[in-house]
Amino acid sequence: MDLIVDPAVSRTTSCCEGAIETDAVIIGAGPVGLFQVFELGLLEIKAHVIDSLPAAGGQCIELYPDKPIYDIPALPLCTGQELTERLLQQIAPFAPAFHFNQEVTLLRREPDGRFFLETAQGTRFLSKTVFIAGGVGAFRPRMLKVDGLERFNDTQLFYRVRDPARFVGKQLVIVGGGDSALDWALHFAQPGPHQAASVILLHRRDVFRAAPANVAKMKALCEAEQMQFVTGQITGFEQRDGRLIELKLMGNDGVTRRLPLDMLLVFFGLSPRLGPIADWGLGIDRKQLLVDTEKFQTTEPGIFAVGDINTYPGKKKLILSGFHEAALAAFGAAPIVYPDRPVQLQYTTTSTKLHQVLGVESPVFD
Repeated sequence: MDLIVDPAVSRTTSCCEGAIETDAVIIGAGPVGLFQVFELGLLEIKAHVIDSLPAAGGQCIELYPDKPIYDIPALPLCTGQELTERLLQQIAPFAPAFHFNQEVTLLRREPDGRFFLETAQGTRFLSKTVFIAGGVGAFRPRMLKVDGLERFNDTQLFYRVRDPARFVGKQLVIVGGGDSALDWALHFAQPGPHQAASVILLHRRDVFRAAPANVAKMKALCEAEQMQFVTGQITGFEQRDGRLIELKLMGNDGVTRRLPLDMLLVFFGLSPRLGPIADWGLGIDRKQLLVDTEKFQTTEPGIFAVGDINTYPGKKKLILSGFHEAALAAFGAAPIVYPDRPVQLQYTTTSTKLHQVLGVESPVFD
């Protein structure tokens, strides 16, 4: 993996031939990465967005598209899917170019000061600035380690719920003790059009990391015989005609049990993986990128980090905080993109220029 190198180092430019030239490259298309497009757009900075996932939305879409979010300003309630759709609508006037299913594997500074980036698929970029908005990195779900069970991945074994309708009317075993496990257990156990045939929540102990209110709801549903809760660990499984039909479980009481099922959902959380970012020569502390709090610039000038991927004193991992960081990062990047243009703070309410950029009609005030 190439490291960021000193711009004074001479290099032939042949490797950059055919590269897409742009003002900014944003790595990560989660909510903060999408809002970064908006803040850059207001400053007339064009952006290309790269994400390893197949669509925009990041963790909101991959892990909890239907889970309610309550702390987005002016939106008392929205789901991860709704938040993503609103952000995509907001940035539409700036027509960002998206490059999905791609992971940036190489990043270096060129002699002219710009950054050369290349993805594993061979897409190349020459950009004046780079914004890393990769959340917890190229995240991967923590896997259930039972020999042979992986053969059922995405047919009967799932680590995320992309299509809830797929599980309706099925015998479900849901494994985990965090918010995701409890949320989906409650979703599928409660009466309604989304109800599963049966729901068994399996956790290694009877202590949870989930919200106490959801734990109380789960216990109430168990008392009402609308779902079951079992403690123990999976030790094996049975299959018939190539399909998973039963789990073997060692209970905490030492008794071996068998759980019939159609689908197995596992929620052990995420395993953050910085991946190639760790090799780019940037300051890192505990798998997070060090930034200042003036521009949210990393230890390499021209490279900014926003959202959960960064760290600084007082850092709070909130979408709201990431939006704030994106705004200041855009203003930090403007002098690099337009070195001869003064950076002015304008308001979308009153600025005729911003109205033109956004493609809206300026209001008339009496």
